[in-house]
Amino acid sequence: MIEMGVWYKFKDLGSVCLSTIIGLAFTFLGGCNSVDNNQPQEDAKHGNIRISVDESFKPVIDSQIKVYQASFPDAHITAEYKPEAECLKDLSNDSVRMVIVTRGLSKTESQGFESKLSYEPPFGLLAFDGVALILNSEAKDSLFTVEDIRQMLSGNTAYKYKIVMDGTSATSTVRYAIDSLLKGKPIAKTVEAAKSSPEVIDYVSRNPNSIGMIGVSWVGNRDDSGQLSFLSKIKIASLRCDACPDQPYTKPYQANLATGRYPMRRGLYYILKENYPGLGTGFMNFMVFERGQLIFKRAYLLPARMSFEVRQASISE
Repeated sequence: MIEMGVWYKFKDLGSVCLSTIIGLAFTFLGGCNSVDNNQPQEDAKHGNIRISVDESFKPVIDSQIKVYQASFPDAHITAEYKPEAECLKDLSNDSVRMVIVTRGLSKTESQGFESKLSYEPPFGLLAFDGVALILNSEAKDSLFTVEDIRQMLSGNTAYKYKIVMDGTSATSTVRYAIDSLLKGKPIAKTVEAAKSSPEVIDYVSRNPNSIGMIGVSWVGNRDDSGQLSFLSKIKIASLRCDACPDQPYTKPYQANLATGRYPMRRGLYYILKENYPGLGTGFMNFMVFERGQLIFKRAYLLPARMSFEVRQASISE
């Protein structure tokens, strides 16, 4: 089949958020004025931090941390993967300095932090993710509309399929379903809840009449042996693109996320509670610039800080 491929190049610095530039300036100044007290001071390359990350993005953030720590052996980043709401709770109660979730801070949240900390934690877009629909490998249907999924989530459908998600509350996928698909209405009690994205995949692999909703980073990377084992058990469904007369059904490939052809897209954000050039700032800058953005690309997310052009290319599935 013919699909669109995405070729990337760096955006100019004018597109980089102000917090990133400030972070780099702090890092430079901190290096110029560092004092040798026979102990490694925390900076972009040294120290220990804990971060909370939306469980939907564990594969790609694991990769980001692995490469960063390989580059800077004295930097130690401990990531805890949990539902999005729990990540934001950690940020509020001072458990962590950084969270990686699918939204930034609201104006009210930013003001609340400012009154508590005397500054607003910066946040910014890292990449775009697709909410993938997965089916049992034996399922006969593989083409759906967003309205089909909306009706399944609300319990008003003649389809035999049952939706399964990574929980029924607090997760980013559940929030996406309620906010973007159901427009604030509750999810039907018929929707099944699994504890994690791998459990969603396992459930779908064992139940032919189920549809799972997960982040594409769990099933999009065909170079990952673990994900190849997942893909042997399930298949990815296609969603109707109403603005695509040449290809009315699309999958959550990078090019389809880039052009808006795949309708279930969401952003991935960092929120950083650090107003000095520490390890959190260093890791944030790493993800924002070239090496981190290429890791997002390799994980089949759409990098948000790289420009691109779309070309046609042949692929096989």
